[in-house]
Amino acid sequence: MSAEAARVAWLGWLARERRASPLTVEAYGRDSAAFLGFLTRHLGGEPDLAALAGLQVSDFRAWLASEARGGAGNATRARHLAAVRGYFRFLARRMGVRNPRLALLSTPRAKKPLPKALSEADARAVAEDIGEISEVVAIQARDTALMALLYGSGLRIAEALALSVGDAPLPGKDDMLRVTGKGSKQRIVPVLPAVREAMAAWLRYHPTREAAAPLFTGARGQRLNPGVAQRQLRIFRQQNGLPDHATPHALRHSFATHLLAGGADLRAIQDLLGHASLSTTQRYTAVDTAQLLETFHRTHPRG
Repeated sequence: MSAEAARVAWLGWLARERRASPLTVEAYGRDSAAFLGFLTRHLGGEPDLAALAGLQVSDFRAWLASEARGGAGNATRARHLAAVRGYFRFLARRMGVRNPRLALLSTPRAKKPLPKALSEADARAVAEDIGEISEVVAIQARDTALMALLYGSGLRIAEALALSVGDAPLPGKDDMLRVTGKGSKQRIVPVLPAVREAMAAWLRYHPTREAAAPLFTGARGQRLNPGVAQRQLRIFRQQNGLPDHATPHALRHSFATHLLAGGADLRAIQDLLGHASLSTTQRYTAVDTAQLLETFHRTHPRG
């Protein structure tokens, strides 16, 4: 049997037995056809099942290299490789054709997208005006305190919602807040006076002053669900024409990006964000450079 006939059988099996969506079958069919087209050129003739079983790691790498030369990025090549691996799994299970060398191939890693920060004006608007979307004064105070804390101290939404009343940064208390981040690692972050004032305003409406109680609560007094915070910001974003990436996590990105733009040391930002690796924090330098270039092209007379 030719490799092409086996490919057609595989696509039929995906559609009939695995009940894959038509779009998935179409995408896998396109990717696997391109792979066999490369092999035809690479091997000097249309491959059969024996040729597929005899492919070496160097042959698979040559295919991925050809994809890269054609402009395919890591994410695209990873998707194509996933399709080919599915094809070879079918060959092994249904036709007894095995090629263990494919398992030795590492999947191209897609580059992480750059963090998307808000402009200083948009971030300030969220932190100061988020309460305007609600008619309930207590919810206004709660949302303002939460968003002010996310932007003012660079917390993850989960870190902020894990705080208890006894952790609340209030006027007159120590200027630092102890936060428990990923992997139960603790760090100390500063809290701005404006954040302390917003927190004090929220605690005036808080249902309890018990130190162990959740700092941010929902309608029933339980710990606030992150989906509620995300929904509140989504409503504010839509009402005020903010970009689609205006989310609670974007406030953390904005915290880091604006500190970097203001001249903060990268190591200090790493400590404030609780990043285990400096390379994670260094992504913000690319954001800063991208924003600088955008401003340059937008404002320069010859831009």
